[in-house]
Amino acid sequence: MDTLSLILMIIGAVNWGLVGIFQFDLVAAIFGSGAATFSRIIYTLVGLAGIWGIALLCRRDGRRDTVRDE
Repeated sequence: MDTLSLILMIIGAVNWGLVGIFQFDLVAAIFGSGAATFSRIIYTLVGLAGIWGIALLCRRDGRRDTVRDE
């Protein structure tokens, strides 16, 4: 789940970079204006991945807590 979330965050970051620099929305260009519902699903998944990324950031060492043998 972490890897998928990071991939979606990268897609979102690249898309926002393209929008900011070139005023080009890659998601809309790929799926077209006729597929507005599908584009909204992609945007929602990217947003949820960003929320998941907050949880990644808050983890102490970037991994789930595990029981360690001492």
